[in-house]
Amino acid sequence: MGHHHHHHEVSGKRLAITIFLNVLITLGELVGGIISGSMALITDAAHNFSDVLSLIISYVANRMAKRKPTAQQTFGYRRSEIIAAFANSVTLIVIALIIFYEAINRLADPIEIKSGWVIIMAGASILLNGVSVLLIKRDAKHNMNMRSAFLHLFSDMMTSVGVLASGLIMKFYNWYYADAIFSMLIASYLLDLSWAIFRDSLRILMQFTPENIDIESISKEISIIAGIRNIHHVHAWQLDDHKIIFEAHIDLDEDISVSQFETKLADIKKILLTNGIDHSNIQPEFNMKDDKALIHDL
Repeated sequence: MGHHHHHHEVSGKRLAITIFLNVLITLGELVGGIISGSMALITDAAHNFSDVLSLIISYVANRMAKRKPTAQQTFGYRRSEIIAAFANSVTLIVIALIIFYEAINRLADPIEIKSGWVIIMAGASILLNGVSVLLIKRDAKHNMNMRSAFLHLFSDMMTSVGVLASGLIMKFYNWYYADAIFSMLIASYLLDLSWAIFRDSLRILMQFTPENIDIESISKEISIIAGIRNIHHVHAWQLDDHKIIFEAHIDLDEDISVSQFETKLADIKKILLTNGIDHSNIQPEFNMKDDKALIHDL
């Protein structure tokens, strides 16, 4: 995740079309679910409504992330997309758990469902969600926030396939347990899809060391540079899903000039770049009486 350093331009027009399509799907499935009595169709409508919210959040977050840094917001709003990705993943997890609960209740007391409505609305949802997925597929490759929105849409297309299958089973076999069973399968699928985004965005918000960064290995490489006695007070974290920041204190063998230190700094930055780190803050020290541990509290 830390090896891509450009900021991809998300298409606002494609995102707006996708939002409109999902509003249509939500309204259609909600009406169809109420008329038919299908819990699977209503839960799919609820999931689609979360898509609408997630896409709006994604669009706003992407616009905010482009704002320039100021004296009050020195990093700008780049974390807004990570917050959006986190919020979207939490929404999916909550929806999945609600579906599970309702499906268990329906299994205990199945009702007759008008399967014709289920088949028609699920088919329409597959078609419109498929178009939505294609519209933002390119943006999802370069952006965690848009990847979160893409997963919302792709998962909803797949859940609609499940709803269609349950509708066909109910129509031809009158087996109404299918509605609840497919709802539970949908919930399991949603939990699996959303967990990775939840985990990755939470790691960034908590400022954990990125998984692809080996601090001990990098520190050993830096320590080998001539004239460097020790590296300590090391921190590495992600600002967003592209930019990794690294900071450290460097103990020097001699009280050298700034220009001499900059030569060593160039070598340090080469090591960091090979590890996917393009922004660093290195503090030179000589005979400082501070904690020399590689990692310690601020």
